[in-house]
Amino acid sequence: MTSSSLAHDAARGALFTLMAQGARIVLQLVSVVVLARLLSPHDFGMLAMVLVLVGLGEILRDFGLTSASIQAPHLSDGQRDNLFWLNSAIGLGLATAMVLASWALGSITGEPEIVGMAQWLSVLFLLNGLASQHRAGLMRQLRLRPLAIVDVAAAALALALAIAAAALGAGYWALVVQQLTNGLIGLVGVLIAGRWLPGRYSRAHSVRTMVTFGGSLVASSLVQYAARQIDTVLVGLRFGTAPLGLYNRAYQLVMTPLGQVRSPLQSVALPLLSRLQQDAPRFESAVVAAQLALGYVLGIPLALLAGLAEPVVAIMLGEPWLPASPLLRMFAIAGLLTTLAYVGYWVYVARGLGGQLLRYTLVTAAIKIVCIVVGSFFGIVGVAIAFAVHPAIAWPISLAWLSRVTPMPTRQLYLGAARIVAVASVAGLGAWATGQAVASAGWWAEAGVGAAAGLALASIALVVPAYRRDARSLAAFTRLMVRRRRPAGESGAAPR
Repeated sequence: MTSSSLAHDAARGALFTLMAQGARIVLQLVSVVVLARLLSPHDFGMLAMVLVLVGLGEILRDFGLTSASIQAPHLSDGQRDNLFWLNSAIGLGLATAMVLASWALGSITGEPEIVGMAQWLSVLFLLNGLASQHRAGLMRQLRLRPLAIVDVAAAALALALAIAAAALGAGYWALVVQQLTNGLIGLVGVLIAGRWLPGRYSRAHSVRTMVTFGGSLVASSLVQYAARQIDTVLVGLRFGTAPLGLYNRAYQLVMTPLGQVRSPLQSVALPLLSRLQQDAPRFESAVVAAQLALGYVLGIPLALLAGLAEPVVAIMLGEPWLPASPLLRMFAIAGLLTTLAYVGYWVYVARGLGGQLLRYTLVTAAIKIVCIVVGSFFGIVGVAIAFAVHPAIAWPISLAWLSRVTPMPTRQLYLGAARIVAVASVAGLGAWATGQAVASAGWWAEAGVGAAAGLALASIALVVPAYRRDARSLAAFTRLMVRRRRPAGESGAAPR
């Protein structure tokens, strides 16, 4: 594939992914707004506790084999079949383990209702195990349009059924319905879009190197997950399910939509960076461009969200949820900082640096756990502050660590991040100050006027040449996304 066609496919893939994730973010926000008014913090707190186990199991269920199959320079049909059966077998085993562990979970949490919830959600492991390699195949081929359609359709139908169930009085079971529907529709969709049926497992097609690579990734992911869930576990065990429900809703308003944008872009970035890993200049340019795109496109809205936390919570969740406002502010700040470091993970995977990723992850996970434990002594707000402090410490370590193990445009990344943080800070502070000035006019006026003022202040940065260069780079990538590829052999000259 030529350089121009590869760039075009990646850009078009990014467009479809962003469109799909925009739709999913809208669905997620509708879910938060509507279900928060139909269900209680206790219901969401129970789901949050079960999803800690589900998330842990999902890391083991995938075993890094999705990334391994995407990253592999060559993947035979036999290897793909073998990876399918490995993921499926692991999924079945984890579903069984989750059912057996459900009674212990109910005993530990003191919530008998959580047993049935955990048993039903164990089905997710099997559904996702069956879907893994079909999803990986679509990503590897940069066939992201059908994948985007499947994801949006699954999320939409799952939300519709959850709202209907909650309105009919199903309580926390509405959340179970939402999770299972999303998994089932996602599986059916990728099976249809994948256009292949797995053959029998065969030892003639070795996947040893991919399993080894996946093992390094899963070890890193387990460490990351433990660090990522320490706040949920501490809040739930120390303060109860109702405070955990507040914490979880604030987290969901920020981090879930953010993850729905960042993580799927990995389906574009990993195939692209993997193909460019032998071309150092283009690889480094792609990394810098990725950080700028993520930082500006996500960073400025997150800064506005931090500045306008109170009106956002009041509008989205209702005034009874206002105690979640300081939590939302800290999550928005954390989201900005983690976004700046997100491209580092892509580099580790694209370069095949699984062992180095594990060592780096152990260090930063230890830092996060210390931050969260210390913050927990100051209540749930202290936990949220610690959540934001951690990436401020870990992000510089990330770039320094990567620069020691692989060629990296470190200076460009530091300078680009500094520009992003500067303009985002101005936007966020301006939004907060302006919103406070018009707060007496109501929540909607505070949010609307504050956001407009923040965006206006951010646009002033274009008077600085460096920001104009960044804007031109983003505009060029946008044009590449929306332009259709010219058929092979077609001349650029106008017809006579």
